[in-house]
Amino acid sequence: MASSANVPFVVFLLLFLVTSSCCNADDSKQQELVLTLDQSNFTQTITKHDLILVDFYAPWCGHCKKLEPELEKAASILRTNDPPITLAKVNCDDEKNKDLATEYDIKGYPTLKVIRDKGNTIKDYKGPRDAEGIVSYLKKLTGPASIKIESAEDGSRLIDGDNIVIVGIFPELSGEKFTTFLTLADKLRSDYDFAHTLDAKFLPRGDSSVSGPIVRLLKPFDELVVDFEDFKLEALEKFVEEASVPTVTILNNDPKNHPYVLKFLNTPKTKAMLFVNFSSKPFSDFESKYHDIANKHKGTELSFFMGDVEASEGAFQFFGLREEHVPVILINNEKEKFVKPNLEPDHIESWLKDYKDGKVAPFRKSEPVPEVNDQPVKVVVADNFDELVFKSGKNVLVEFYAPWCAHCKKLGPVLDKVAASFAKCPDVVIAKCDATANDIVYEGIEIKGYPTLYLKTESGKLLQYTGKRKKDKIIDFIKKNKDKAIQQDSAKDEL
Repeated sequence: MASSANVPFVVFLLLFLVTSSCCNADDSKQQELVLTLDQSNFTQTITKHDLILVDFYAPWCGHCKKLEPELEKAASILRTNDPPITLAKVNCDDEKNKDLATEYDIKGYPTLKVIRDKGNTIKDYKGPRDAEGIVSYLKKLTGPASIKIESAEDGSRLIDGDNIVIVGIFPELSGEKFTTFLTLADKLRSDYDFAHTLDAKFLPRGDSSVSGPIVRLLKPFDELVVDFEDFKLEALEKFVEEASVPTVTILNNDPKNHPYVLKFLNTPKTKAMLFVNFSSKPFSDFESKYHDIANKHKGTELSFFMGDVEASEGAFQFFGLREEHVPVILINNEKEKFVKPNLEPDHIESWLKDYKDGKVAPFRKSEPVPEVNDQPVKVVVADNFDELVFKSGKNVLVEFYAPWCAHCKKLGPVLDKVAASFAKCPDVVIAKCDATANDIVYEGIEIKGYPTLYLKTESGKLLQYTGKRKKDKIIDFIKKNKDKAIQQDSAKDEL
């Protein structure tokens, strides 16, 4: 099984979500608190629970190691919840669990799944990755999905100004629309607080004269209150998802903003991301101008974000930005990135127009081209990929790897031997590319995990190697699929 997937924003999400806290966990205690599941007991276990959180992990993964003590802390709290909530884990690096990882579409580590209704409902966990956040998130999944508000005190207690609350206002708590609202609440309960009432006067904000049926979304930003009357479930879901994202999502060191950052990162919309030093003198000019532009683009495919440089280390690492680029705006449509560094506030709108008109060239993250590249396994980066792979006129086997991936480290010496076997074959090149530090966007190359190997033949065909990572198997694959016959017996002699 590969390690972290090269799925858009997965790495950024991990960098943002996973806490840096670390502690030593007692192994025996951990086994007691977090259930260890595998292919033999997985189905039997989940069918016994109405709610269980499962961590699909790899023991060598750094993010998994950081998450492990947080899961243990959360499990120790949730075991005494009423009702108790179970946490479990599956080692996807274990050969016997490969089918489980495939069945649950595990593309990166750690992946957490919320499994409810004895295995009948499975959703990705999208909450915080610290113990307190995990506990809060999972507790929302127990008890009634929507709380009844029966007084102004109930309303004020639930709607405190810092969170998003979705309230259904009804003339009577029955009928098709009320049932649809409860279905919505159950479906989205992990992400939002839901309530219902017979009297809008019990709510601290919004028109108190309405009698409903109506859905009111109360939030701590933008227009504060939004009402919606279409009770088709799909329309309600779309309304909630769109209305609960700020016009401009802010990333700074205030934890209150973190849930909105997660929502922004999970939106399928094209993302416009402005990075500024919030303590700098021009910040207020950028803030005002950017909000004006974002308001003009409401309802379009663009979603807007503003990040403080101090809190954006993960984003800079993921996108290949540098501090000397700041102020910088980046547009990411999950296929390509477009960057304008050293931006002025008055240039934002014209640059966005140039982007929409197709006048901005894509930005490609790349490591520096090596000055010396004389090792048996050649180093390719984004800036020399065309030259060394597609325009080389040779058969090139490329390994896409991550420097922290244990499987990649194990494959390294194998590829060295493969390269030595073809040392006297001028038409064969063995190469490697750090896919976490270089943007490799080519039709036919799909990197879903590490390591991923592709052979580009001399004629331009792309073939993915999915066999065993053994020297003789890889050599046989190259010999079978390369365009030219091997003119030397060196590879044969090495088998």
